Amino acid sequence: MTTMTAAEASRNFSAVLDRAEHGETITIVRHGRTVATVAPAPRRTGRDVRLALENGDVPPFDDDYESDIAGALALVSDETGDPWAEA
Repeated sequence: MTTMTAAEASRNFSAVLDRAEHGETITIVRHGRTVATVAPAPRRTGRDVRLALENGDVPPFDDDYESDIAGALALVSDETGDPWAEA
């Protein structure tokens, strides 16, 4: 985990976001006190949907089945990612 001052984070905010996007967590401090943490956003995958269905986090399907499926699909992201991203 990286620590930087609020002023440094402000001056380099785009770089802070790039680092978080690549999996790094950055702690922001002001006057020696932690005020924020910038971390990668959680990715939603098909596994998340399966677990939600198994754990009962998604209500049982009913007459609104189509909209329930659309809501579940909104939680899914591409699990494989872009194979050329690091090329």
